[in-house]
Amino acid sequence: MCVLFCVKSGPICAIGEALLKLEVYTDFVQDHIAPSGYIKIPGEISKYLEHSKYLPKLNNERPDERNSTFKDRFTNLHNLVLVMFESDTMLIPKETAWFGYYEDEGFDTLLSAQQTKLYREDWIGLKALDAAGKVKFESVLGDHLSISDEEVVEFVVPYLMQNCM
Repeated sequence: MCVLFCVKSGPICAIGEALLKLEVYTDFVQDHIAPSGYIKIPGEISKYLEHSKYLPKLNNERPDERNSTFKDRFTNLHNLVLVMFESDTMLIPKETAWFGYYEDEGFDTLLSAQQTKLYREDWIGLKALDAAGKVKFESVLGDHLSISDEEVVEFVVPYLMQNCM
């Protein structure tokens, strides 16, 4: 697995990945490299929760810092369209686009969104939104964010139009 922006694995990717794994949760990296706030490494969940400055806060993952306002606002969405890109090289695993992720201990077991603690304990309101039929799980071919205009019209526009009428 390469968590950097490498399309193919290779020596530079391997070195970069090793350095990133060693340093990603340091204050310097978190403060100066924006994508580091999105990185969650299985097996390093305690470091991630303690030092990552963006994603744990956004996902209400820190038990002592859960923000009810985040959950309330998320739950009040009219619709949530989650688009997964089948050949995504940026999101690892690609299922994170649907809030799926690995078990905390490693890369062996991939959990669907509905199997994660985030969903089961409803930290951000995803479970409530899904139970209300407001979450749409869509999948398109291609790499990260390579969605065609036609796919936007098919998967996103109908939900935008609902709120205009």
